[in-house]
Order: sequence, then C-alpha cells, then structure tokens
Amino acid sequence: MSRIGKAPISVPDKVTVSLNGLAVTVKGPKGELSRTLPDGVSISQEGSSLQVNPVNESRRSRERHGLSRTLVANMVEGVSQGFTRKLEIVGVGYRASVQGKKLVVSAGYSHPVEMVPPEGVTFTVENNTTVFVSGADKELVGNEAAKVRAIRPPEPYKGKGIKYEGEKILRKAGKTGKK
Repeated sequence: MSRIGKAPISVPDKVTVSLNGLAVTVKGPKGELSRTLPDGVSISQEGSSLQVNPVNESRRSRERHGLSRTLVANMVEGVSQGFTRKLEIVGVGYRASVQGKKLVVSAGYSHPVEMVPPEGVTFTVENNTTVFVSGADKELVGNEAAKVRAIRPPEPYKGKGIKYEGEKILRKAGKTGKK
C-alpha cells in the first residue's frame, strides 16, 4: 500500500468537496476545480477529511493510489491557498511587463514576446525582472511557468535567460585565449 496514499487529506473550513463516484469537485475562495480520478481507486469523505483507497490489490490499483491522493490534495490546497511559481529574468535589456492580462517579455529578440494566460492563471511582474505565475491549478501554473521559461532558457556561459527561483545553472568555462 502506498505511504502517500494512506495519509488522509484534511479539508479546511472554507473549502467544500462534492463527490460523485470518481468525479471530485472542490470549491474554495481561490476558485473551483474538478477532476475525474482514474479507475482502480475509491474516495470517501468522513467529516472534514478525505480518504483515497485502492479498490483491490492489483498492480494497477496500487500504482494509482498515491497519484490520486496527491491530485486531490493539490486540488484542496489550490482552492484554499493557491500556487505560485517565481521566475527570474537575467540579462542586460531583458525585462517583462504586464499589459492588461498579457505578459510581455523582451528577451533579446527583434520583437517582444506576448503571452495570454489561460483561464485561472495570472501573471504579475515585480522590478521588471521577476515574474510570478499564480493560480489554483498546480498543473496549469507549472505548465505556464515552463512556457515563460521556454521563451529564453538560461544559457550555460553567462547565465542569461529566464530561470526558476533557486534554479542552479551549470556554468561552462568558455574559450581560453592563445598564449
């Protein structure tokens, strides 16, 4: 049995969970998320906690037990607190700004790159070089942050580009002059 899957999910007071078979809908102050869990697991609610259990001891059920528990726990945390990814822009002349809802990034190309966020994701910029991607859905926030980073990934010689906060860039020595 999965160690992660065994742990119950505590539901805060301001969050409501509705179960309809394997369909889970979670509503909270940050929004509403719904997902259909994979077959092979069952979910039950006792008071203010949720429990995910495998249907049987087959390999398929055991594989999906911990996954399903983590997905539901991320939904509960997302609608109560939300998720945020922080990206840092490094490089001379590289900057970002928000125009309306769009994120506009100048990263050394001949034109600025504009990104329109999907429903449920917001971009905020601080000091022209720090971008925050936030929302209730952890998967969606991570994907949008990866798309922003993909505009100009950090390069190994000078470290210029867009990187996650705390990301270590492996640096290369570069060329050495003739002696």
